[in-house]
Amino acid sequence: MRLTRYFLPVLKETPAEAQIVSHRLMLRAGMIRQSSAGIYSWLPLGFKVLRRIEQIVHEEQQKAGHIPMLMPTIQSADLWRESGRYDAYGPEMLRIRDRHDRDMLFGPTNEELITDIFRTAVSSYRELPKTLYHVQWKFRDEIRPRFGVMRGREFLMKDGYSFDLDRDSAIHAFNRHVVSYLRTFERLGLKAVPMRADAGPIGGDYSYEFLVLAETGESEVFLDRSVADLALGDRTVDFDDTAALQGLVDQWTAPYARTDETHDAALFDAVPEDRKVTARGIEVGHIFYFGTKYSAPMNAVVTNAEGVQVPVEMGSYGIGVSRLVGALIEANHDDKGIIWPESVAPFGVGIVNLKQGDAAADAACEDLYAGLAKAGVETLYDDRDERAGAKFATMDLIGCPWRITVGPRGLAKGVVELTSRRTGESVELSPEDAISRVAEIFAAV
Repeated sequence: MRLTRYFLPVLKETPAEAQIVSHRLMLRAGMIRQSSAGIYSWLPLGFKVLRRIEQIVHEEQQKAGHIPMLMPTIQSADLWRESGRYDAYGPEMLRIRDRHDRDMLFGPTNEELITDIFRTAVSSYRELPKTLYHVQWKFRDEIRPRFGVMRGREFLMKDGYSFDLDRDSAIHAFNRHVVSYLRTFERLGLKAVPMRADAGPIGGDYSYEFLVLAETGESEVFLDRSVADLALGDRTVDFDDTAALQGLVDQWTAPYARTDETHDAALFDAVPEDRKVTARGIEVGHIFYFGTKYSAPMNAVVTNAEGVQVPVEMGSYGIGVSRLVGALIEANHDDKGIIWPESVAPFGVGIVNLKQGDAAADAACEDLYAGLAKAGVETLYDDRDERAGAKFATMDLIGCPWRITVGPRGLAKGVVELTSRRTGESVELSPEDAISRVAEIFAAV
């Protein structure tokens, strides 16, 4: 993509309404534009990041054995009345009446709808377990939407739902999600800590939030530092191995880690002083085991091995896909702009032509662009007739992890300059070696 052909409406000034770093940078980098309070259009750069995050979420869910589908944004109020949540949910739910005077709603979550789908299709324990999920837009009418996509009214979420015969099987489904979420966040370059949390309007008696530590987090958190040092790395995970999976979950959930809603001062006092951490966190995922809370009132039952009909055991599992964009920026930025991890960067490399119109520089940039494309690296070529400082500022603002700078002086020596956005370190390489180096980096992502 050439910048002269791309739609990238960057801003030089920070809009007054932006209170936190991610909101400021997303507006300045031309990633989003507000449509109304808490509702945003995703412009091309932001949309690319959103889709990259969504793809990683899909890949990790399916590695764990979960099945993708898609449910609608608009749901019937009758299902929510059946579960007892229609009146209980509160004013955050956007209630709608269609032309036939039927009560509808813009879904804030999908427990009722997925339970209805399940109960019409599954009747025997032999068809269990099942975990279905989708990535879909949600709406919650926040009383005070703020912080851009971090607390918007419309947001993109991965929500999944497990169906099992008994509690032990349901807990295994819960554990699959704990580990798949840890893998997901690590691939995104985030350190997300599972913390015991309040179940809220979803309900249930077993709930964990995944929080990224950040000064701008909305929740106060208390944790044992040892849990923040854990990592799955490249270890192989067998999601069908119940005992091994439980061991991993125990490793991550045994150290003290709680939000302010479930904080227990007495338990926290038992943590060694040198490991106590009090900080703020951004919620990026929330998982629940709630047993038969929905299946019993909605008659989602299966026949067990003894021929008796029993309500299925359920859980639900959310990841804030659009919120993750903001969380990633909060965790990866400096005073110049965004610093994307390679795994989610909208463009892996930015090419800066220092002398647009110079025949040798133009030809070298075209060759680099073609070579990187052939190597499978998405590249943004700044071919504008702008001064070098403005081009560097744009690349720093939008956060390309790597920049290749091309100019007549370097070309006279047969080199271009490859610069890391994260470290600022630069190295001179031949154009061919620069392509190879970048291709190696992204092949490992």
